[in-house]
Amino acid sequence: MKITVLTVGKIKEKYFTMAIDEYSKRLSRYVKLDIVEVADEKTPDGASETEERLIREKEGERILKALKEDSYVITLEIEGKMLDSVELSQKINQIGVSGKGHITFIVGGSLGLSDEVKSKADYKLSFSKMTFPHQLMRVVLLEQIYRSYRILGNEPYHK
Repeated sequence: MKITVLTVGKIKEKYFTMAIDEYSKRLSRYVKLDIVEVADEKTPDGASETEERLIREKEGERILKALKEDSYVITLEIEGKMLDSVELSQKINQIGVSGKGHITFIVGGSLGLSDEVKSKADYKLSFSKMTFPHQLMRVVLLEQIYRSYRILGNEPYHK
């Protein structure tokens, strides 16, 4: 299985980078992991709704250019379906069993995802009704993917 994490913006904080590197290393036993970053747009203070929509659209165009046609697309959205860790592992397994060998998880920028990117989703996933920094979501997502593979392999992992 190949997993791509398609994200907006670069990680600036070393502690996030270290956590991402650690989970990437752990995941390498199970999948071919690719993390793709597209450029983010600067959001001016006090941006209007129109300005924010235009920023999401610009970032969305970059995401869509980087998206592979053969991939099963899972967007991370507050409006998505919330799963527990076992359900996520079952979802990943079901995608693989159905013949898809590539899953792309999309993490938007600080303003979220454009409507066009959302419309490309095969599945919309939510980790919470709360908003998280997109850099932190990368770490949480990688940890949950790693946990999923541990669950699928009946391997122990802390709870």
